[in-house]
Amino acid sequence: MIYVHWLILTVYVLAVVATMVTVLIDNRQPAKTMAWILVLVFLPIVGIVLYFFFGQNTRKEKLISQQSLDQLTKRSMLEFAEQKNLKLPDEYGSLIKLFVNQNWALPFKDNRVDIYTEGYQFFHALLREIARAKSHIHLDTYIFNDDSLGCLIADALIAKSQSGVEVRVIYDDVGCWDVDKSFFERMRDAGIEVHSFMPVKFPAFTSKVNYRNHRKLCVIDGKVGFVGGMNIATRYVRGKVRKGSRKRGGKEVNTVVTPWRDTHLRIHGGAVYGIQKAFLVDWYFVDRTLITNRRYYPDLNRNDLKSDCIIQIVTSSPIAQWPDIMQGYVRILLEAKKYVYMETPYFLPTEPVLFAMRTAALAGVDVRLMIPYKTDAKFVEWASRSFVNETLEAGVKVYLYQGGFNHSKLLVSDDSLCSCGSANVDFRSFENNFEGNAFIYDHDMALRMKAVFMNDVAQSVLMDDSDSDSPLLKRLWEGLVRLLAPLL
Repeated sequence: MIYVHWLILTVYVLAVVATMVTVLIDNRQPAKTMAWILVLVFLPIVGIVLYFFFGQNTRKEKLISQQSLDQLTKRSMLEFAEQKNLKLPDEYGSLIKLFVNQNWALPFKDNRVDIYTEGYQFFHALLREIARAKSHIHLDTYIFNDDSLGCLIADALIAKSQSGVEVRVIYDDVGCWDVDKSFFERMRDAGIEVHSFMPVKFPAFTSKVNYRNHRKLCVIDGKVGFVGGMNIATRYVRGKVRKGSRKRGGKEVNTVVTPWRDTHLRIHGGAVYGIQKAFLVDWYFVDRTLITNRRYYPDLNRNDLKSDCIIQIVTSSPIAQWPDIMQGYVRILLEAKKYVYMETPYFLPTEPVLFAMRTAALAGVDVRLMIPYKTDAKFVEWASRSFVNETLEAGVKVYLYQGGFNHSKLLVSDDSLCSCGSANVDFRSFENNFEGNAFIYDHDMALRMKAVFMNDVAQSVLMDDSDSDSPLLKRLWEGLVRLLAPLL
């Protein structure tokens, strides 16, 4: 029997060594490579399991063929996207070109944008547009809960489908793990085309659990689109309920409600083309159906709305050649003249973003970062603390939002540029998730987004250097957890 033990040990050591070699030849960022090596060395057995589920690199996999992607962009959207008298802002010419060259994210003019900072506002607007739909509804969301709000949205979609409107829904399989499948079957039975994104099923449980569709997009008739940070769940309206300590009838009851703060946009105008393209690429991903019909891209030149508001819808994913949204953030930070204000619920920045933030602050740019006072993930909160301390040392102003859990993902710079979408300032959003953000070039819109940030500042406390003077053991723990930041 002793030989069996040695055989098992030998096989395990060979597996660990082979996994380490795989990690090294993937040419990942050094921080992520080191994190996985530490996990494999110090977490026997568990490390191998974690790597199998979460660590395998799928960025190189051709999950969407280039030929099909060309058909979804060049042969469809691009041939419909003629815009007369398009004038781009000179100061952001290089940023716009970056997104066009890497992402086929075309800039679109003549847009009107509504900003929603409360769930009541957003879901009322979404239901109103669903009721007005005449041709099609395309919905792409990370979470679609089977709670009261989710059922209300589902009923509205079913009613439109039964009236002859095409309805397509994509939900993320991992984001909806706790949603009863009958919830989606009811929509399918009503004629709605529903697909889960990269379903993960036992026993074929693979590393694709690590690559999730985190986008929150919706397109109505190709004319109105939504993009932002809100999923379909009641917590965006009522807040998140946690168990309190009070007893009622000998039982613990839910007594603590944490308000949920987020930001979402409604876009009317040319940029809906970009949201439509993002959805149809995802639809091909889940359904392998190429949808390139002109009816999904109404004539831009017939749009009665005239404005100087230019928008690019930028997507990023683990299968793309470059981390597009991250590169956009880096360029904005390094080119800013006056200020950059950012909000994110999770702050685990990649090295390029952290470097850009510190460089901008040291150059005299007013860089401000807002994160929640308390997050919904304690481990992430511990891991982010050392990154926060680094930004403080460089002169970044860090605000802790106390008005609830701030799930908002936004950026505004120099009264001329702003961004809002689904991407957090963390490794997962920049490298692993399928994300979508609107980058908006417009003075009035930037001032409106700046006002959103300043309203949140009124409910926040400003950290100072003394907050980084934690006890030695606490700083040691935060430093250890930071090593795992690329994996969170």
